[in-house]
Amino acid sequence: MHKLGVLLSGRGSNFVAIAEHIASGKLRDCAIAAVISNLADAPGLAAARQRGLNAIAIEARGRKRAEHDAEIVACLREHQVDLVCLAGYMRLLSPGFVQAFPQRILNIHPSLLPAFPGLDAQTQAFDYGVQVTGCTVHFVDEQLDHGAIILQKAVPVRAGDDAHTLAERILEQEHIAYSEAIGRVVSGKYEVVGRRYLPKS
Repeated sequence: MHKLGVLLSGRGSNFVAIAEHIASGKLRDCAIAAVISNLADAPGLAAARQRGLNAIAIEARGRKRAEHDAEIVACLREHQVDLVCLAGYMRLLSPGFVQAFPQRILNIHPSLLPAFPGLDAQTQAFDYGVQVTGCTVHFVDEQLDHGAIILQKAVPVRAGDDAHTLAERILEQEHIAYSEAIGRVVSGKYEVVGRRYLPKS
């Protein structure tokens, strides 16, 4: 059984989707061991408590990044987490955090990376005028939205879209893509060569 640690800063809709996929059996051999937020009032923590999960606030305000991250790493290890999932976690991880879980931290980003990294990717894509965007699940490394790509899902931009409706349709695909990517990683049937994620049969 693979133990997941979920980090979030907001409502955690991707966390909820992962939890529901585990509960329904769509995502197997996984359990959520801890849900951690840098904000004590994050709605995602309340959602975790409602599901009877370990919901932990580790406040970041006024603390150095490395010190804050070290406390989170210690918490994840205490709960024997072997795969870390960032689900709307709005802080960059320190190199020490990334090195503590090499190729064991996943993130989901609402664009087809490497296009539109960083904040407000959906608005960036809409404003640029692309006809197709989507979402990307990738391993986390020391650079922003940069690690090897595990899975991408495309979302067409419709004529009547605005940035909000586009973001909603991307989020629908995120909820599918994240659990699919977790399933691929926990299966162990892959290797990462350079920047390339290569499935194995």
